[in-house]
Amino acid sequence: MLTSQILLWTVVIVQGLLIAALARQVGILHERIAPAGALTLHQKVDVGEVASPMTVTTLEGAPIEIGGKREGRSQLLFFASPDCPMCKSLLPVLRSAASAEADWLDVVVAGDGSKAEYQQMRQMHGLETVPLVLSEALGRAFGVSKLPYAVLLDEAGRVASLGLINSREHLESLFEAKERGVASIQDFLARKKGA
Repeated sequence: MLTSQILLWTVVIVQGLLIAALARQVGILHERIAPAGALTLHQKVDVGEVASPMTVTTLEGAPIEIGGKREGRSQLLFFASPDCPMCKSLLPVLRSAASAEADWLDVVVAGDGSKAEYQQMRQMHGLETVPLVLSEALGRAFGVSKLPYAVLLDEAGRVASLGLINSREHLESLFEAKERGVASIQDFLARKKGA
């Protein structure tokens, strides 16, 4: 009986030490691994640059102004394609962001291709209230080379943040970068580390 008690207490003490060591390692990893933001590829426009205003047409034929000064409103351009599986998985996230940030953000879905495919994508993902434009020139103006890609324009029509979007975290990192006045979350962390 005494031997089993000693063994049990030894096991409990060893487990306690292991848990403490693992907790320490988790803390160290938490400090080393930074949050992931939208991946900024070699782009045609830079953060802080004023985007050239451009008028494009929605699927319904209504003109919509991209860029330019907007009184108290930012504009999120989300470039997607109906045959892109990652784009399809992010459209519910985009719909949610459009609703949650409606007080300061105008969301526009952009692409180029078949009008019928984009209409079907819009209906399938409940994006009837979000303007959808088909414009190859718009994608070229912002240097979009891979999808899904997003560009956040601030109230003055400047590029606040941009990048390849693969998750909700990446999309939210664009908003966070704009709020903090940095090009990207990675840029913010690099500045913080250098200070």
